[in-house]
Amino acid sequence: MLKKTVLALLVVALATPARALLAQAAGGRDVIPLDRIVGVVGDTPITWYQVQERLNAKRQQGVQVPADSAQFMALVRSTLSEMIDEEVVLLKAKELKIEVPDVDVTNSVEQQVKRVRDQFPSDAEFRTSLRQAGFGTPEEYRRMMTEQIRRNQLQQRAIDSLRRAGKLVPVPVTEADIREAFERNRGAFGKRADSITIRQIVVRTEASEAAKARAKAKAESLLAEIKAGGDFEKIAKRESMDGTKDVGGDLGWARRGMMVPAFEAWIFSMAPGQLSPVVETPFGYHIIRVDRVQPGEVKSRHILIRPEIDSADAQRAAVMADSVAAAWRRGATFDSLAKAHHDFGSREETALPALARTQLPEPYQKAIEGKKAGDIVTFSLPTPTGAPKFVAMQVVALKEGGDPRLEDLHDRIRESLAQEGSFRRLIDGLRKRVFITEKLDGLGPSDLAR
Repeated sequence: MLKKTVLALLVVALATPARALLAQAAGGRDVIPLDRIVGVVGDTPITWYQVQERLNAKRQQGVQVPADSAQFMALVRSTLSEMIDEEVVLLKAKELKIEVPDVDVTNSVEQQVKRVRDQFPSDAEFRTSLRQAGFGTPEEYRRMMTEQIRRNQLQQRAIDSLRRAGKLVPVPVTEADIREAFERNRGAFGKRADSITIRQIVVRTEASEAAKARAKAKAESLLAEIKAGGDFEKIAKRESMDGTKDVGGDLGWARRGMMVPAFEAWIFSMAPGQLSPVVETPFGYHIIRVDRVQPGEVKSRHILIRPEIDSADAQRAAVMADSVAAAWRRGATFDSLAKAHHDFGSREETALPALARTQLPEPYQKAIEGKKAGDIVTFSLPTPTGAPKFVAMQVVALKEGGDPRLEDLHDRIRESLAQEGSFRRLIDGLRKRVFITEKLDGLGPSDLAR
């Protein structure tokens, strides 16, 4: 979670602010050294100052910048190479005539600004932290984010387009490659934590039939208002009961498998501009509008009306979870209990693979304290909606931690190497079609603004 005491949260994912770097580079003096071009991609220059931004951002993320000249230059070259790769992809996006609508960028920026702003108790503290991070005003921060988010989305859409066109060719990975990568990165893997394998039955708190009827009637009235000429986005901002309310119900782009089945069935069957009827999902009652469609993706908005959940509803779900656990302990099969009671509609998993204890959410960690393999426990699980779920969970297996093992990481390393190789082959092919030059002679650790 973002912490207001960590000012780097404002820039870590984007770049170190120019004002801060220039002040650092000048060493507090009034004179700022002239910049130099260290790379060119097509007709786009990359300056040493831009490389410094990236290096400082990496340093904020924990990367050590070496004092040794040879090691420093190796880091500089790899960083410049990353930036050249990005510019090459952006040129390809331009060639493919890929565009990112302003509304997509604006919505992403506003959501990010809101997430950051919400970590501060007042506007004054928010603005103070922005200034300390190098931004004069929230608008300056917003402009920087707008530029970077647009670049990121252009790159991602270009890669997605090339993937759909079959340009990301699978790269073979040998067992020797996997072993070499494991040995090379052994120190980075760290110690294996104690791991646990669990399976669970998640019981959703259901609203009463009367509450469902009231919520559905409310949704039907809003649908009628929209059909009569009401503005969908304004009504969403006024009425919707989820986190998309502030952006007019905007759900962004979605691919198959990202939404719950009932919702997904509608968005992938409608044309742009079309309205759904009132759709029921485990989250409540939705009115859905499709805004845009492209191959494999749909951009939509919705208005969500949740049925009211009260303490009696939660108590009823808690009793059901306890009953499920009791039946399980008496010998009832897991499959039969899951089929009857598990919250499949919200895509809750019934079985979780071996995970480090520390990877489990806090309610799970507390529930398994002192438990052994085979034990069955119940506990409540908070949800963003405020309506708790209740879990009947069995500890299937417990394993002690230790040194990293290749057999535990084998598939993960293989997949990572395959993806890296496929992406590298694509980028190398794009590079051959673009004029690229690098000019790093004469630089050293002392040239980095610290």
